[in-house]
Amino acid sequence: MQFSAILTPLVLAACVFFASLSASHAQGRDSSRYDEAITDMAQAYKARDHKRLSSLLPQVRGYILEPWGAYWELSARLDQASASEVQEFFNRYSGTYQEDRLRTEWLLQLGRNRDWGAFNRDYPQYRMGDDKSLACYGLLAEHLAHATDVNAAVLQNWLSLKEADEGCAAAAEQLVKDHSIQFAAVWPRARLGFENDRLRVATQAVGLLSDGWVKNVAEIYASPAKYLNDKLTALRPKTRELVSLALIRLAYLDPEAAAVEVDHLRWRAQLTQEERSWIWGVIGKRAAMRMSNDAVGYFAQGQFKHMHEDHLAWAVRAALRAGKWSMVHEAITAMPSSMAAEPVWVYWHARAQLALADSESTRGEALALLQSIAGVRGFYEQLALDEVGRRISVPERPAPLTAEERDSARNNPGLNRALYAIQIGLRAEGVREWNYSISLHDRGGMDDRGLLAAAERACLAEVWDRCINSSDRTKGVIDFETRFPMPFKNAVLARGKQIGIDPAYVYGLIRQESRFITDARSGVGASGLMQVMPATAKWTARKIGMTDFQPQQITDRDTNIAIGTGYLKLLLDSFGGSMPLAAAAYNAGPGRPRSWRNGPVLEAAIWAENIPFNETRDYVKKVLSNTTNYAALISGQPQSLKARLGTVGPLELSAPDTSTELP
Repeated sequence: MQFSAILTPLVLAACVFFASLSASHAQGRDSSRYDEAITDMAQAYKARDHKRLSSLLPQVRGYILEPWGAYWELSARLDQASASEVQEFFNRYSGTYQEDRLRTEWLLQLGRNRDWGAFNRDYPQYRMGDDKSLACYGLLAEHLAHATDVNAAVLQNWLSLKEADEGCAAAAEQLVKDHSIQFAAVWPRARLGFENDRLRVATQAVGLLSDGWVKNVAEIYASPAKYLNDKLTALRPKTRELVSLALIRLAYLDPEAAAVEVDHLRWRAQLTQEERSWIWGVIGKRAAMRMSNDAVGYFAQGQFKHMHEDHLAWAVRAALRAGKWSMVHEAITAMPSSMAAEPVWVYWHARAQLALADSESTRGEALALLQSIAGVRGFYEQLALDEVGRRISVPERPAPLTAEERDSARNNPGLNRALYAIQIGLRAEGVREWNYSISLHDRGGMDDRGLLAAAERACLAEVWDRCINSSDRTKGVIDFETRFPMPFKNAVLARGKQIGIDPAYVYGLIRQESRFITDARSGVGASGLMQVMPATAKWTARKIGMTDFQPQQITDRDTNIAIGTGYLKLLLDSFGGSMPLAAAAYNAGPGRPRSWRNGPVLEAAIWAENIPFNETRDYVKKVLSNTTNYAALISGQPQSLKARLGTVGPLELSAPDTSTELP
């Protein structure tokens, strides 16, 4: 009875959805002609074929995706367009994603051209708000017009960018010229460029101070040891910073050699405590990424208050691996408050307090920290539930959507365009417009009920990635049905039973790999629901006895599930049933986790946090978090993430290493 009560509103909504979808198709007798024209325009835009775009634009007038065609046509020739043409576009497509996207490009162009009059007229209409380069142009315009103090905001944006950037660099350059910020504020950008192996970032930053220093930076990047050997003194600020860059570059290449060099008497005497601490932070980070036992000692040579946020994160990881709970506590305490408030660091801070607790009061503070994040939303929230003695269960479903809430989602023009674009193969465009529509509805963002209505609409259309994405954004309520959907349930459950693999684990992995997009294809060539690489698919098909497998079958749903689960089961078996190790191997290849497991026996959560690849670290945690929630859904029973994680350590000498056979 309860199951029927849950499904009935969805079934009714599905009928309404498909009826409205059929009606939208019936609006034009020649929809296929429109579809063909817009897909031709998409290809012409990629080729920046101005003439082709202009000739095709009249063919999509009055069509649901006309805003995309008009955007492509004008964007491709924006550097030649007149202000009146651009304004006409803004007026005609007011309130759309395409208006705001073109406005972003237009404002960036105005900023590059230093046309501050036009920039200041248009900037207040910009809604998207997620382009840091444009934000820096906005700050620069504000500074030039009103002498506003924008130093902190410019530097914050600039330092957070991974690649070289014109907008924030232009703002920083102006602030340097105005003596609003000192030279010392620019050098951290160069340091970050060197420690992340991005020479262009460093040369751009140093070039703001002096064109003549750029050559020095390039020489240091090419041969840091030679520069250090030739340097007799680092007493002047400029020379000290160049020496720091050389030591940072050496640390990136060889942390052990850098540790010896920075400890040399001349550098200890001549570099400041701040400079030496940053360098020790880079050395510790690089050693920690190599899982070196020396990492903790390197971090201890500096002062955490002078280290970058990334250094502090790796100091925590290295300390966890070494069981140094006092260092975990010290490094997290040194983090900026916004960083320390992230669930990952709240969890480990609480664990450190529990490990170091010398009173019931301290223990109570740690448990309060855990309670503050405990829940089902993510990996560390679930671990916090375990620590306070609770289990992961399916939350109570939110109240059913009203007819008005469903109508609002069904009548949303951006969502309609997004679904239609995805339906005809313009997935990237559809995804961008969907995300914009749910995050900037009336500039205030959709509330939880609006997000749930959007999620339900996407689920009914079987656009599972947008269903999950929309449901994931709710703050005050959680709907597991749309946040953790189970498409192809019969196929997944039957396959799991057939080969002896937990279907919750399969669902947890598919949700992370493809969001249930059957024809998904990654940039490196992985395909289908379970994102299987061609060579892996061919090898696995032979291993599981699929003798008639052909490469083109890999996006077939059942074939992809059979091969993906077959390979995942082989990984599980080769890693002794460890879900974290098998997930890491699925993402990064079996060779890397085979190496990463060497060292002390660790809680799998500590081991996962020390994975040196950002993507794989995030992947393992999300797959295991997903798995635990799917297990609660499938079984109807409370779950423990910590129990599922177990421990990770070196392969026992008596156990055969079958992972070497895997591709």
